[in-house]
Amino acid sequence: MKVEKNQGEIKVIFEECPEGNLSLADMGLSDEDLNFEGGHVRLSFDFSKTNGTRKYYDTPTVKIEYHELMAETHWQCDFNEETILDKTDHHGHSTIMLLKRKELEKLEHHHENKLIVHGDFPQGVHLKSKDSMVHFFK
Repeated sequence: MKVEKNQGEIKVIFEECPEGNLSLADMGLSDEDLNFEGGHVRLSFDFSKTNGTRKYYDTPTVKIEYHELMAETHWQCDFNEETILDKTDHHGHSTIMLLKRKELEKLEHHHENKLIVHGDFPQGVHLKSKDSMVHFFK
């Protein structure tokens, strides 16, 4: 797995399909890496190098926890440039996004497979690396 930290974006390139829950800390990210001053979060998960080996978890899950108490957050997940989830969460310290395995399988390409998670917060946000996690594969 390779992780790139850019201004306003974290990009994770999977070279294999890790089973079970994988925290952002497990990916090598610290709380300091996950400080989004403008309130716009972009997490990119690239599955392209795992071709032929992907077996998605029954309900692929993205869980994001943050230090601040937020009144409202907006989340959008795009897989291969198709929106597969668009939701608003009200008041809290975390968001859980449940994705549809069949939708991911239907939208898969032979060479490029990317899941982009966009989060919009009403203020700057600090994500919790140990408590934020993904579960994509079984």
